[in-house]
This record gives sequence, structure tokens and C-alpha cells, in this order.
Amino acid sequence: MPPIHTYSNWNTRKTDETSKIEPYRKYFIICEGANTETFYFTHLIDMRKELGIHPLIDIRLWEKTGTDRDISYPKNLVSFAMAQKEKKENNFDSNRDKIIVIFDGDIFEEKVSGYDKLIDTIEKNDIAGVTNPAFELFLLLHINGSYDKFLKAHESEVFQKESGRHGRYPYVYNALLESTKINSKRQPAIGDLAENVAEAIRQEKLINQDIHNIKGRVSCNIASIIESIINEKIDI
Repeated sequence: MPPIHTYSNWNTRKTDETSKIEPYRKYFIICEGANTETFYFTHLIDMRKELGIHPLIDIRLWEKTGTDRDISYPKNLVSFAMAQKEKKENNFDSNRDKIIVIFDGDIFEEKVSGYDKLIDTIEKNDIAGVTNPAFELFLLLHINGSYDKFLKAHESEVFQKESGRHGRYPYVYNALLESTKINSKRQPAIGDLAENVAEAIRQEKLINQDIHNIKGRVSCNIASIIESIINEKIDI
């Protein structure tokens, strides 16, 4: 198993490196996608101070590398994430730290089963972040007025599947492309949407945030996870 790359800007300083302290709690984010999610979360992590995240809370993105980069099937992603906890070099404290496993719910719209068991496995100790049908839905919520324009009363269009054996649900991807003129799969500039995360937090409350009940429903809880981290207080 190749090493995992960890992105963090925890307590970064140009001088006085020896005086760094360790965070009280670390959130490790691991995602199904290898590009779009990385573009977004690296930018979000760089904004931690602007967002008012407690100084003793660290957010780290675990980026899959090598042959592990293509792990995307949710069950395999969860197994991979749990294995990372056991690696000493990843500095995971099971008493305080949390993994946030982020994946798309679209495959569970079809014949793939085991969704409830998967969520239960994650939530025993960690956090599940789910978008249905795709991560682009979460990104779309960052755009002012996107709920009214693209999502309200458009649920049937969101779940209109492409033709072909491996067809997916392109509606939210196309809506995001129309709104930003950015290819979210290829262009890092899509990560700049993180600067409007407050709007995503607001608009996500207008759709289903209950990840235990996503079948056929436009759903996302990632903004609520971010909001909870922003609002978290540390009593030492």
C-alpha cells in the first residue's frame, strides 16, 4: 500500500518551528474522487483562520497516492480509510480525532446494496459525508441562487440517468459547469468556491441533509459537517 499524502496548514510558520504545538483534535478528510474534492478541500483548509475554526482544531486532507489513487467504491474507500488509522506515521489519535469519509450516493440509486450498513460502520467512530447524486451538488450549493434555479422542483432532472451501461447523473455537473464555466474534474480553480462556503451552508438546509434517507432524494450533509467544525468549541 503506497503512503498517503497528508495536506494541512496546521500552525504553519516561517520561523520558530520548535515552538509549534499539537492540535487538540484533528479531522482527517478522505474522498472518493481524486481531483475535484482535492481542489476544494485544499482551498478550504487554507481558509481555516478566515472561517474562525478553533486554533486547536486541525483539518487534514488524506490524498490517495499510487495504486490507491483510484480507490473509489465506497466500501473499499471506507476500508482504506480505517486502515490508515492504524499507521503510526499518520498520527491518528483514536480518542480525539475523526475521519470524515466523503463519497457519492449515486451508485446506491441502482442495484448496489449495503448503504445502511456502510453508514453504520463509519458512524461508529467517525463521520460520513454523502452527496446524492454527486459531489458537484455540494459545489453547486456555493453559488448564490442555485437552489432556486437548478434544484427546487428539479429532482426528477437531477436523477435523470445518462444512456449506456455505465451512465451517471450529469444534471448537477452540467449546472455547475453552466454557472462557473469551470471543468470541475480538471481545473483547480473550482476550489475557489470554498470562499463562499457560508452560502453552501445556508442552501444545504433547503435540501435533504439526512444521509440515512437519500434514495431518490437530492441530498448532501457536507456543508453541515463544515459548519459543525466551524462552531466547535474546545474546553481544555
